[in-house]
Amino acid sequence: MRKKPDIHRCPWVDLSKPDYVAYHDTEWGVPVHDDRRLFEFLILEGAQAGLSWYTVLRKRGNYRIAFDRFDPEKVAEYGERKVQELLANPGIIRNKAKILASINNARSFLKVQEAFGSFAAYIWRFVDGKPIVHQLRTLGDYPATSPESDAMSKDLRQRGFQFVGSTICYAHMQATGMVNDHTITCTRRQEILKGYGTSSARTRLR
Repeated sequence: MRKKPDIHRCPWVDLSKPDYVAYHDTEWGVPVHDDRRLFEFLILEGAQAGLSWYTVLRKRGNYRIAFDRFDPEKVAEYGERKVQELLANPGIIRNKAKILASINNARSFLKVQEAFGSFAAYIWRFVDGKPIVHQLRTLGDYPATSPESDAMSKDLRQRGFQFVGSTICYAHMQATGMVNDHTITCTRRQEILKGYGTSSARTRLR
């Protein structure tokens, strides 16, 4: 029987949490160009502000139900009754400012879609349409922001988005594959690179 290859993961992954491991192994860092998925990450990352990503990840299924499977057109129509319903939902983070920001951001999201044809076309401009591949080795090598996340944050704010500081924007870039921040020893790094080809990425030393 052929021995399974050893799997190496990024240092931030808590191996005692199967859902966290699965997220790292299947989603984190994979380029996303689907608008519904991009909107989902915007809502979840806004909810994360001041909290750990794992706190939000555990509630992701509840968010999908509560926010109509992240349909921006439906979320944009939420009124006071829906806000109160969400505030009473123990399955999500019951922070009124974050809930109101999600509704506001859905409306801004639709405006961006109208202006650019898709949100993906807009957001990927900040990396010139190509993932940036960082050369990371340790937990201390991970950046919290970048010039691209600074520019993204500024532009999103000008377009009316809320809870889109540079740190949140950088987390969005990591999650949706705009940057490949898997460490150089992580198995997923090369798997993702093979998926889109090194010619379609830009390597950056840190």
